[in-house]
Amino acid sequence: MTEQRFHPFNLIRGFVRPIDPVLLAILLILLAASYLLMMSASPEREQALMVNAGVALAAMWVAARLPPQRLLMLAVPLYLLGVLLLIGVAAFGETSKGAKRWLDIGVTRIQPSELMKIAMPLMLAWYFQQREGVANLQTFIVAGVLLAVPVGLIVTQPDLGTSLLVAAAGLYVIYFAGLSWKLIVPVVLAGVVGIGAIVVFGDQLCQPGVDWYGMREYQKQRVCTLLDPTRDPLGKGFHIIQSTIAIGSGGLFGKGWLDGTQTHLAFIPERHTDFIFSVLAEEFGLAGALALLAVYILLLVRGYQIALRAPSLATRLLAGAITTIFFTYAFVNMGMVSGILPVVGVPLPFISYGGTALVTLCLGVGILMSIHRHRVSAAD
Repeated sequence: MTEQRFHPFNLIRGFVRPIDPVLLAILLILLAASYLLMMSASPEREQALMVNAGVALAAMWVAARLPPQRLLMLAVPLYLLGVLLLIGVAAFGETSKGAKRWLDIGVTRIQPSELMKIAMPLMLAWYFQQREGVANLQTFIVAGVLLAVPVGLIVTQPDLGTSLLVAAAGLYVIYFAGLSWKLIVPVVLAGVVGIGAIVVFGDQLCQPGVDWYGMREYQKQRVCTLLDPTRDPLGKGFHIIQSTIAIGSGGLFGKGWLDGTQTHLAFIPERHTDFIFSVLAEEFGLAGALALLAVYILLLVRGYQIALRAPSLATRLLAGAITTIFFTYAFVNMGMVSGILPVVGVPLPFISYGGTALVTLCLGVGILMSIHRHRVSAAD
């Protein structure tokens, strides 16, 4: 027998093998942009941002090493754990700013709703794989129930932004699994009619005391503020007014890094989290915003390439849903800070400060890398 000698190159090759270079390059560009913007928006969080990025990249690497079928084996346990934790939040959770979203487990606090952003598409992808070839209306009804349980628990916290993201993650899997347009079109039409009614009769519907069929008052006010931020310019409309001022004042090429007046005079609220796109637009202008959009488009293209080349139904559904979730994050965040969508607390993906959200997003990237790496062996 020949003795195998240890060589550092073999260790390095084993470490980088799970990593897709295209996805990694895109992710590093976004993290570098996050660091630059954080230095301007909230420099005291620089060290914490680096720690969060390190933990998130480690989580991505671990997910990339696991074969997709092993990830799918975790679908049911993760889903059940997430639902149990959400029930625990409803019963024993900590209330902060009027919302009960956190669960104290002794050593730290966790936000179980973040777990469902990954557990939900995993669960539904596993479910449709079990039903491959026999999918019917009953199959989609069961999938809808599986989705409705955690979404309903998150809505009651209340956490509209996270519930929308979890719902979107599940709905994308259901759609990619072959949901009939006969069921989609009526829901879309009902949504269009509802939005049209709010726009046309906004003045009457936004009057105090008008009930919006179970919506909480703050949720109603978010929609009313979107229709007319000047209704309460120093209160509920302040966020969006200052954000749009910052975006518009950036012009074509921006005021320059660290020179944003809205940013450094603290007019932009939550400028290190939900409204960090306003910082980008003020300091780097339209050119910077378009550059960020180009990076996001590259991320989407790569994700959909991996989804199209995935060898099994479950991996195609999972890769397609995760990629579309990246789009949803970016679209909703940019829409809400630009004044075309209600403010619902959705971070800008890979840019906004926040450890839990960053780890969740990087887990999604790691799953895409896993699907890409193992596509040949899965096909065999």
